[in-house]
Amino acid sequence: MSTKSSNEDVPVRRIDRILAFMSLGLLVLSIVSFFAIMIASSADADMRTGIWPLVGVLVYVAPIAAFALMLAVLIMSFVRRARANRGS
Repeated sequence: MSTKSSNEDVPVRRIDRILAFMSLGLLVLSIVSFFAIMIASSADADMRTGIWPLVGVLVYVAPIAAFALMLAVLIMSFVRRARANRGS
């Protein structure tokens, strides 16, 4: 079992917080768009005009982008921890 040499944890950088909150925001936007499409289609809205095509694309693109951002945060934190453990 590995032991930690110091009690200090690796600090969270600003870019990590930004990417994490962007990922969360994209997921929330995707869920809101999904429910907006459900409500609008039940109200017989014309889904081919206005902003509805963009809302439809958001449902498909936003979760993929959120996953990519969260994956970037994880990779960056693993690399940062590995460098911190190697340095101590």
